[in-house]
Amino acid sequence: MAGFSPSDAALEGFRLTRERPKALLAWTLFALLISVAGAVITINMPADGRAALQSLEADGAIDPGALMQALLVLSPLLVFGLSVQCMMAAAVYRILLRPVGDRFSYLRFGGDELRLMGLTLIYLVLAVFLIAIVQLGVALLGLLASIAGEAATTFVLAVAELFSLGLLIFVGIRMSLAPVITFDRGKLAVFESWAMTRGQFWRLGGAYLLAVCCLVVLAVVTLVVFFCLSLAAMMATGGEVADLVAILRAREVTASSYASPFMIAYVLIGSLFTAMYYAVLAAPGAFAYRALKDPSTSPPATAA
Repeated sequence: MAGFSPSDAALEGFRLTRERPKALLAWTLFALLISVAGAVITINMPADGRAALQSLEADGAIDPGALMQALLVLSPLLVFGLSVQCMMAAAVYRILLRPVGDRFSYLRFGGDELRLMGLTLIYLVLAVFLIAIVQLGVALLGLLASIAGEAATTFVLAVAELFSLGLLIFVGIRMSLAPVITFDRGKLAVFESWAMTRGQFWRLGGAYLLAVCCLVVLAVVTLVVFFCLSLAAMMATGGEVADLVAILRAREVTASSYASPFMIAYVLIGSLFTAMYYAVLAAPGAFAYRALKDPSTSPPATAA
């Protein structure tokens, strides 16, 4: 059975960003432009848009009707965000699957990106149906277990929740190569990933888990270093910890809140991390697909 190294797949995104600094710089600038555009949109957002954002960020349960209304109001912004994600993912796929021609650092917006967007929307709908079915099954099991008493109900519900979570993770990993297959074949591949990932669940799961863990470590180290350096600079100018926290966690998004040098540095570092984030998360699937598709013709991509 064809296979691949989970550790190599997990670290492929880091390798790409190390060997292709020009692409990483271009992606960072692209992420910075998106951040600036997002800030401009947020600052100039009409009242109904701000209300929709606040309803999504509010703690506690959200009324389904209010949720749908908020999503409808914010749909242009959500589509814009989805297009950015698909552009970044497609750029990584191009490096690993079509490493010829690095114009615009592999960033495009065309048929490949539109197909990835369509696939994402299809998967969102399927995910909603799957989650609804799973939750219905859990509720029915809880109802049946209630006949045996409260203790039995609690135990059955706990086991059912764990099983349903495991089922969702299993299905998600088995279907995780669908975006790469869609990109490579140039057509929507909604279910083809299931057959290709047969026998590869643990390899793929290990690769994704290791990639996420590496990202978490990178994020923590980056934030700690940034905060320590920023705090030293703030205290050197007579400021305090509370002043730095107030700048970085401004309650209202205004033009003045982005004028601070600390916020500018934070956005720049965030843009760099965003570029690496997309590369690290998109690369394992493309690496695994390339190996599973044809093990004999899957050499690592050469540096530009």
